[in-house]
Amino acid sequence: MPRRFRIASGRDILDTILNAVLPLFGLILLGYVSAKRRILGGEAVDVLNRFVVWLALPALLFQAMAQATMEQLNQPGYIGASLGAISIVFLAAWAWGRRRKRRLADISMEGLCASYANTGYMGIPLCVMLLGDASLPIVVINILMTACVLFAFSIVLIEIDRNGKGNLRRTTASVGMSLLKNPLVMAPVAGAAVAASQIPLPPFVFQFTGLLSAAASPCALVTIGLFLAQDQPSGNTRLVNRIVLMKLVLHPLVAFALVRWVFDMPPMWATAAVLLAALPIGTGPFMLAKLYDLEPAMSSRAILISTVVSVVTLSLLVSVLV
Repeated sequence: MPRRFRIASGRDILDTILNAVLPLFGLILLGYVSAKRRILGGEAVDVLNRFVVWLALPALLFQAMAQATMEQLNQPGYIGASLGAISIVFLAAWAWGRRRKRRLADISMEGLCASYANTGYMGIPLCVMLLGDASLPIVVINILMTACVLFAFSIVLIEIDRNGKGNLRRTTASVGMSLLKNPLVMAPVAGAAVAASQIPLPPFVFQFTGLLSAAASPCALVTIGLFLAQDQPSGNTRLVNRIVLMKLVLHPLVAFALVRWVFDMPPMWATAAVLLAALPIGTGPFMLAKLYDLEPAMSSRAILISTVVSVVTLSLLVSVLV
């Protein structure tokens, strides 16, 4: 069924950008300035990042899933469109890499950068500000797809390139154990288990997670600014520009086409699917590149450029969709 996206008036566009998009990037800028003026020391990136990843964001993901209903989460159209958009962009980067005869690990890293949206750190505050708290389950599902499917798949491909296909079983088991230890995966899974059991939790549980999760979005956005303020080594400029173009233009265009003409879902889910696809590159690819020594300068540069450019691209997209 074709999906109609509302075209906002000029006043609505300005209000949306001023009230939702600019505050989000304002917190990123605050982190950037804090680092440049040495208000927060060099270790602040790691400390804040660990706080967000291990405490605040898991609390938010757990609460969102625990309070969601199965009817709300039963959205195969949204899952199909989001995974489809990720897959198409990944394959586009893959095809380009194959033409250039690059090795499997490098191709996998380029595909990951081109399709890995900064959903956890930027998607949550953006969707909540634009679409309300009801959009939280949408973002949580997207985070799970990114962490459990895209990220894990990329790791498997890199390990195959490094160790050969004979270790595929061991590699898959290792990736599976890593996911089980990942709080951003296990927290929403635990929340979904609570929701499915329909066992009411004491009010103090949600008061606790509510207080902790309130820190997730501002700390995450400030952390991005701190990260961007670090020295960014130069990378392959043409490759970086191509990856940024795929992430900020191709990814949301593919998502838009899929939610409008291929898959059926409620309007809010369709809007969120496109918004999340339009987010800049998250920090996950850089961490993986550092771990495997796969051109971390390229992924770091791509994250920086995509985040800066997304100030414009996200504002333009929000003015059309919301």
